[in-house]
Amino acid sequence: MHLAPRPEPQLARALAADLDAADFRSDPLRRLWGEEADDALARGLREPILRALGDADSPLATLGRFFVLGMPQPAPALERALPRLGLSGLASLGLGVADGDDVRPEVLVRPQSFVDLDGVGEWWIASDLDEVALGAALPADHVLGVGGASRTLAELVIPAPVERALDLGTGCGIQALLVARHAGRVVATDISERALAFGELNALLNGVANIEFRLGSMFEPVAGEAFDLIVSNPPFVITPRAQGVPEYEYRDGGLIGDALVERFLRAAPAHLTPGGVAQLLGNWESRGRSGLERVESWIPEELDAWVIQRETLTPLGYAELWIRDGGTLPRDAGFTPLLSAWLDDFAERGVTAIGFGYVLLRRPAFPAPERPSEPERPSDPERPSDPERAERDEGRPRDEGRLRRFEHLAQPLANTGRALEAGLAAHDLLLDGLPDRLVVATDVTEARHLMPGDDDPTVIELRQGGGFGRVVSVDSGLAGFVGACDGELTVGQIVGALADLFDVPLTDLWADLEPRIRRLVRDGFLLPAE
Repeated sequence: MHLAPRPEPQLARALAADLDAADFRSDPLRRLWGEEADDALARGLREPILRALGDADSPLATLGRFFVLGMPQPAPALERALPRLGLSGLASLGLGVADGDDVRPEVLVRPQSFVDLDGVGEWWIASDLDEVALGAALPADHVLGVGGASRTLAELVIPAPVERALDLGTGCGIQALLVARHAGRVVATDISERALAFGELNALLNGVANIEFRLGSMFEPVAGEAFDLIVSNPPFVITPRAQGVPEYEYRDGGLIGDALVERFLRAAPAHLTPGGVAQLLGNWESRGRSGLERVESWIPEELDAWVIQRETLTPLGYAELWIRDGGTLPRDAGFTPLLSAWLDDFAERGVTAIGFGYVLLRRPAFPAPERPSEPERPSDPERPSDPERAERDEGRPRDEGRLRRFEHLAQPLANTGRALEAGLAAHDLLLDGLPDRLVVATDVTEARHLMPGDDDPTVIELRQGGGFGRVVSVDSGLAGFVGACDGELTVGQIVGALADLFDVPLTDLWADLEPRIRRLVRDGFLLPAE
């Protein structure tokens, strides 16, 4: 494929105008060939779309076959569908080549919908022809379109406005485009010149002008620079460095094991501004100790760190996943040699499992306080005794000032970027102690489980409807506290009333409840009333 290394802006604008005129967008295409056929394409089946289109020769049908399915089209039909760009412009951009009476596509261009704080939008995203269009395994320099990992990272990124952002390993540029909507300037880097060409083309197609594209590996193109936000879907796949094992630029970083993720985590802090955040996807190996423990050892103590492991695979499961991803199936002659190379590589390092998950780093804006303290609350009208309150607070577990969360969450997540942002805010809030008044988050429900004939529940659970979807088992004391958090009563008033109700010493009840209340605030079950 000979995509123009520096796409001509005028030609890109002409293509965008033609796509717009044909209404080349997700909804019109789905209406054209039907939802079932559209869903089948995601499973690698294009025959249902072809049957639905039949002999239709509208510009939308022609562009759908050409750019979505990656199929040659008659030159006259394509000329009618692209009146502004023309076939010469299509060839100049490197998007198609004459093949007898037809024009053969060299790339895919597909509509990609997104949702962010500004609402619903859609882009045209160009990428390399996929396996369905090629009819073969992917070439090593393949530039991937918007896949599952891209969508996952897009969900993770905290949507706060920033001045400068970095998309490291931009690929087709989808993360850079997303970040550009809430960043003043974005630098997008990649080791692949072809990936950068796709990124620039996609920025031009969608009228995004605040992205700068740079060639280079890891942080080399931004040496000495710092950013408010770094995002990366790096080539983290663990691939054996063995003869006969293909290396794909979009997924293989060329290092042994999980060294690429380690290198990123050790280097990223130097490129974060105070308060700056880095977010990435990654794999890590369990060798002797768990993968999460190894990741923790790579992150400097002075940084905030939040690592969520979503799943783990055995070496066999991992090898099969990525061999199939490259287009080689068990029925193919090359499958068993590849499987052996993967398993030998893992065995050589003593790898027992491979984790996949999300990493968030933050450079704190201020030094960590040595002994954060809870601000004095106004004395409760019904419990005015300051000595009693001092006794209650004595020995309260205190945050050490840095966020260090390394956890495994297998349940489906929703609005992850917002949940991460809220988690950071809750951590910062708790550095000054518990808020004086709390309310229950609107997505929290309570479930009580009783044995038949019993009046009292055997299990009480608080369930989170959004974010991380956590489920927390609580006892009657904590359930009573949460139930009373309406923003009117202070924390002290609620705990005092519960101590009277259960006829227990206030200090004992507070010692039991306080750390668990803090965890509920940290995890978003309870929010400050103000």
